[in-house]
Amino acid sequence: MTHALLPFATGFLLSAALIIAIGAQNLFVLRQGLRREHVGAIVLFCGTADALLIGAGVAGVGAFLAALPQLTTLLALGGAGFLGWYGIAALRRMAAPDAMAVSEARGMTLTRALMATAGFTLLNPHVYLDTVLLMGAAGSAQPEAARGFFVAGAALASFTWFAALGYGARLLRPLFARPAAWRVLDAGVGIVMLALAASLVARALGGTG
Repeated sequence: MTHALLPFATGFLLSAALIIAIGAQNLFVLRQGLRREHVGAIVLFCGTADALLIGAGVAGVGAFLAALPQLTTLLALGGAGFLGWYGIAALRRMAAPDAMAVSEARGMTLTRALMATAGFTLLNPHVYLDTVLLMGAAGSAQPEAARGFFVAGAALASFTWFAALGYGARLLRPLFARPAAWRVLDAGVGIVMLALAASLVARALGGTG
């Protein structure tokens, strides 16, 4: 039992340390949690994607990707375009005279929500850096028999975080009953998204220079 607990705890704590940070994916999950839109599907997608990427990294895909800097550049530019588009959309929502209230009937369809989730998850090079490369390297350093426990612990941390973020957001609903609060949130989301997009472009151009 002890031989399984240590790699499991190592994977859980390392994954938690990497994932609990303000980022595009977390902000999107929070916003959907506040709206109570497709939270279960979004949490399942995010957690499953992390588990698969971490497993791939531990299996050796991280070393393969590290040898392809051109792929990282393409991901950075694609992610910058996606984040820039979403950031501008958030700022436009913030500036609209009819900024949403939490009870607003309009919302994303499940398909659109999952497509957006996929974009925030798979078009962000930081996701591959954290899950495939960093987690993959840490998992590969474990004894072969312990790597499955490491991946399981890391995956549990991911599912736990996204579930807490998505379903825990409802605790903030009284605050977001006012349209002004949504304006502040959308302003913050827009600024963060555009800043992340700019950093990805800078990284991509720096890597090709």
